[in-house]
Amino acid sequence: MNQEIIAPRPQLDSAERTFDVLLSSTPRGARLARLLAADQLREWGVRCEAARHVVAELAANAATHGRLPGRSFRLRLQVLGGTLRIEVSDTRGDRWPASREPDAVAESGRGLLLVEAFADRWGVTAGRFPLKTVWAELRLGSPDPGSLDPGSPEPGTPCSGAAGG
Repeated sequence: MNQEIIAPRPQLDSAERTFDVLLSSTPRGARLARLLAADQLREWGVRCEAARHVVAELAANAATHGRLPGRSFRLRLQVLGGTLRIEVSDTRGDRWPASREPDAVAESGRGLLLVEAFADRWGVTAGRFPLKTVWAELRLGSPDPGSLDPGSPEPGTPCSGAAGG
């Protein structure tokens, strides 16, 4: 029998996965980032509600505070081993996010507090001016290869951060 047919084919390392997309710096682009991220994580079998919140916040910040007319922002998801890295890059390198205590009656200003609560690590990296990337890393539980209901995460699934998954 032919050895080439019998021998197993080399497989790609499934521990490393990447998703990358450019989106308009608008509220619609931020919403699309959240929906695309949720769909991609579901496709990978990564069940992590915290990741959806982090993507939503970072994308909303890029569309609101990092917006320059005619410029897009980039969403990048990367799973390396047991860590999900979320990166959102925009072209407002002159405006870096800063976590602060919001006024008790303020209607906004709490987003980065959520990122801090859900992420194991987060930060900002300068790129080639005027680019900046806000990133967050979340430790994942084991990927779920066969979800019963792919549309909703399982409660209590280990994921990341002090707030859980």
